[in-house]
Amino acid sequence: MDFAGAYTPDHFMFLLDGFYITLKVAFISIILSFIIGGIVGTLRYAEIPVLSKALAVVVETIRNLPLLLIIFFTYFALPEIGIDLGITLSAIAALTVFESAMLSEVIRSGLKSIEKGQIEAGRSSGLTYVQTLRYIVMPQALRRMVPPIVSQFISLLKDTSLAVVIALPELTHNAQIINGQKSTYIIPIFIMIAFMYFAVNYSLSLLARRLELKSA
Repeated sequence: MDFAGAYTPDHFMFLLDGFYITLKVAFISIILSFIIGGIVGTLRYAEIPVLSKALAVVVETIRNLPLLLIIFFTYFALPEIGIDLGITLSAIAALTVFESAMLSEVIRSGLKSIEKGQIEAGRSSGLTYVQTLRYIVMPQALRRMVPPIVSQFISLLKDTSLAVVIALPELTHNAQIINGQKSTYIIPIFIMIAFMYFAVNYSLSLLARRLELKSA
């Protein structure tokens, strides 16, 4: 194990470049999936005839597909029908689609956890269904959803490493390039990227605990 050779400034900066791509792709995917998942989860909770059932079919289909397959589809299959997103956008699209399905179920379950009596009380006080959902149900549900939502975000950050299969220049991809230079770099480099993933994910876990305690 050549720690000195593996931990050169050039190698470290190369890994940081990859980690920047990892964080950028994860951040964009998190924002998009939270918006889309929130909309889909709320629509499913509202149980709108036909629409809710159609969304349920789509969500369950996506949730039961491997993320790797969705990445392959966005990068290799979409260009066949004239939609060429490129490497980065393909990764973001795949992660967003997959994570939106996961988050929609978290949000729907969180909304359903609120007692129906509170909804009835809101309606009887003169609030519309949308107002009841916005001012009474959603604020309480969001507090309960913080831990599972952050958990999904952590999973998404780790899942960005799967985009190495389409040569996204993220952290794992750059680590493999360094490992290819010399076999004695493999363990030191893997230790380094493991620490980088751990540092971010553990920080998110601590944030989730803090938010959970604050909202309790």
